[in-house]
Amino acid sequence: MSEILRNIPKAEVLKLADTVAYADGQVVSKTLIQNDGVGITLFAFAKDEGISTHESKGDALVVALDGKGRITIDGKDYELTKGDSIVMPANHPHAVYGVEPFKMLLVVSFPPRS
Repeated sequence: MSEILRNIPKAEVLKLADTVAYADGQVVSKTLIQNDGVGITLFAFAKDEGISTHESKGDALVVALDGKGRITIDGKDYELTKGDSIVMPANHPHAVYGVEPFKMLLVVSFPPRS
């Protein structure tokens, strides 16, 4: 039987922010699940690092776990700190930037294939 949720301990209490580490000058990602229906990824952005503007086929929920980040959706900026969340709608241009070191959980729900 293959593992569905990977790269994360199971049956133990943990702090998600501690399961992905910052690296100077980098964006670090850890994929927890990726399939046709859903993607769950942890990210750690060094200060002043980011992911450039792009679009996704699915709605993407961002949960800020640590630090301060900026999410840009359709050209409008939103600042997030620990505990904040935002949904980046499918097929809308968006970007992510670490205003300070910034960790986030990204959950993308993809539409069913036709």
